[in-house]
Amino acid sequence: MKNIALILLVTVGLILQSCENNNKEVISTDVVKNTKSAIAVGEKGTAPKMKFDETVHDFGNMIQGERVIFAFKFANIGGSDLVITRVSSSCGCTVGSYPTEPIAPGDEGVIEVAFDSHNRKGVQNKSVTVLANTEPNSTTLRIKAKVILPERN
Repeated sequence: MKNIALILLVTVGLILQSCENNNKEVISTDVVKNTKSAIAVGEKGTAPKMKFDETVHDFGNMIQGERVIFAFKFANIGGSDLVITRVSSSCGCTVGSYPTEPIAPGDEGVIEVAFDSHNRKGVQNKSVTVLANTEPNSTTLRIKAKVILPERN
């Protein structure tokens, strides 16, 4: 029994020793997740960058069943083409559309977010995540609304 424990202890020690990372260079996880980026290490200054006019929009009060759309305007203030790879929402009641063509440095674009209040009531806070070849590679947009039930006569 003591021999098995000793062998197990030595094996665990060797595994831990072999896993030690002596490499001091650290790579950001954003670079690893950002599969669309063609920017080499050291060229971070040329990365595309999204600058939104606003990242939160409040629709205020709305009657249940209404559908509203808001356009989040942005500009590419980086040094290379910006490519949006995906726009996803926190629920099925929120849908986002986005440009599929690259946005050149200095150019502008729009991400439209639609919210359908059908079968919703009360305060609504929804998020839309934009994935692109930017650093960081995701941006979160938010919409808010207070859905009120229609008056019945």
